[in-house]
Amino acid sequence: MVEITRLFWKPAFTSDGFLLGEVQSAELDLSNWQIINLFVALTDEASKKLGFKHPYLGKVIVCLPVSAVESVSDKAVLNKTIEELRTLRQCRE
Repeated sequence: MVEITRLFWKPAFTSDGFLLGEVQSAELDLSNWQIINLFVALTDEASKKLGFKHPYLGKVIVCLPVSAVESVSDKAVLNKTIEELRTLRQCRE
């Protein structure tokens, strides 16, 4: 078991080794106490590659379902390439 805050501020990489950004937060399903989504603050380069306009202040934050996560240790590694992330569904409430 891992304390949830240990996930935060870890670098997030795509399966092809591209630095996507940094894990900022997570969404928890209270019915079963499992993490269902990770929120990642994108690097400037990742924002451009994914087609987001970079805000003047701050970062673009995307929501990634845990099904897109391959592993988490000293970094989060996704099971998707940067190109595959372009077609990944966005998290919705």
